Amino acid sequence: MDAFTAGLLQRIKATESDLSRARDEGDDFLVEVELAELDDLRRLAAEHGVEVGASGV
Repeated sequence: MDAFTAGLLQRIKATESDLSRARDEGDDFLVEVELAELDDLRRLAAEHGVEVGASGV
């Protein structure tokens, strides 16, 4: 796994964690921000052929 792929997967994992925390805290604005970030990261992964495991987020 190259550095780009590893970094991208780590960012996705961190964003999923941040999203979960925002949901737990009831911070609707932060949930929207994290969802948008997650969408962008998943789009970037798809554009570069990086397979992202399905999550419950």
